[in-house]
Amino acid sequence: DSIVATTQLTAYYLCSPDENVFNIDFTRFKIRDMETSTVLFEITKPPSTGEDIDLNAGRFVRYQFTPAFLRLRQVGATVEFTVGDMPIENFRMIERHYFREKLLKSFDFEFGFCMPSSKNTCEHIYEFPPLSEDTIREMVLHPYETQSDSFYFVDNKLVMHNKADYSYNGGT
Repeated sequence: DSIVATTQLTAYYLCSPDENVFNIDFTRFKIRDMETSTVLFEITKPPSTGEDIDLNAGRFVRYQFTPAFLRLRQVGATVEFTVGDMPIENFRMIERHYFREKLLKSFDFEFGFCMPSSKNTCEHIYEFPPLSEDTIREMVLHPYETQSDSFYFVDNKLVMHNKADYSYNGGT
């Protein structure tokens, strides 16, 4: 599969929102430092009002962290999500992080099977690569030049693609 093999940041989304035929909806996301259990980031999606649903909402996230985040070794990311009325086989996420188009780390996580019409919670542990002091300094000095692609597959078919960028010069 070409996405699995790629090590380049994508210039655009590789699938459209309507390819999410399983109605996977991420409703809560939390990041914590595994060493101290300190919650570093948490967001909950507000309930839908049913008015004008923006299919692109949630496909892009901008994160703001402190420089100390770049020195963490292990981070736990807890995600809560709902699925529609079809069972999901082999739910998988491949996430790639880049600084200035250079691949820093690729993560590959399995969610496994999800029952139809279910709410699911899963925590994945990110093992961060050690970064040089020069790289850390550059990442802090150049907010949002650190970016990621997150690809979500069901039975090896791409059903969702999200993007994010990151700042490490403040924030929480």
